[in-house]
Amino acid sequence: MNYKPPYSLTDSIIFLVEQIGEALDRASMQGKQELRLRRVNRIRTIHGSVAIEGNTLSEKQITAILEGKRVVAPPREVLEVRNALAAYSQLSNWVPENEAHLLKAHSLLMAGLLDGVGRYRSQNAGVMGPAGVIHVAPPAERVSYLMKQLFGWLESAKQHPLVAAAVFHYEFEFIHPFADGNGRTGRLWQTLILSRWNPLFADLPVESIVHLHQQEYYAAINRSSAGNDCAPFIEFILKMILETLDTDQVSDQVSDQVGRLLAVMQEGSTAALELMKKLALLHRPTFRKNYLQPALFAGLIEMTRPDAPRAKNQKYRLTAKGRSKLRG
Repeated sequence: MNYKPPYSLTDSIIFLVEQIGEALDRASMQGKQELRLRRVNRIRTIHGSVAIEGNTLSEKQITAILEGKRVVAPPREVLEVRNALAAYSQLSNWVPENEAHLLKAHSLLMAGLLDGVGRYRSQNAGVMGPAGVIHVAPPAERVSYLMKQLFGWLESAKQHPLVAAAVFHYEFEFIHPFADGNGRTGRLWQTLILSRWNPLFADLPVESIVHLHQQEYYAAINRSSAGNDCAPFIEFILKMILETLDTDQVSDQVSDQVGRLLAVMQEGSTAALELMKKLALLHRPTFRKNYLQPALFAGLIEMTRPDAPRAKNQKYRLTAKGRSKLRG
């Protein structure tokens, strides 16, 4: 099979690949992560991936599930988390180019949530957006053939793994091979592809960053589909990876910027613009990258509306950990 997914290598993609390579070198120099921090990042990964699909459980609740504790929450959401924990724990046992392994991954992710897990859809499907159908997937009878083509391409791909993983992720979402669970399966498989290239990706919670940019995630897919070129999606994914690395989530240290943010937090909740005003900051991207996101990922603050990260009425408040850090 000589299938070649439609994508172009832009200057931005090449630059991002170089930047990620440098960031990975810096992360590798820090040595292996402590077991505790690896566990924290895995919880963030699970939280990000299921939250994109509408799951409302917090990182604290996911931690409790991981520890075998009882959690008072909708049973379906608890099952989604348990399934995701089981699937991500199997990353080291799967081969990215093995189609049977992907079907097994889907079986784990969707067990008890969907009839016919681990099997491609038998009916036509589309992706719904706020204004209606935003993507009509290929006919069901073509899914098996298209997936075999995609796996054949991945097996012989000469592209940089960062690019190949993003291309596979996009093509997988475009084909939409399952009746449900395509998003979480596609993100899992991207992590698997990248972790085979660099083991650091097995513990790098890219999904948590994607969750914070959820609308851009879907917009990048739509732009790629409209232009018949998945370069916009590749660029988006590479930016998310670089942002994850730059946030330094393998460290448990609180930066000076995060310390300043905690110092201006009051009891109750505060909007982002008000926090920027208190910090005398004018550049929102700088505030998000250096202050807000590191504090969120460290579990020092939390959103008042975690189900809608980009909501206009979104506010932030200190967690118990954040209050303790502030006192100490």
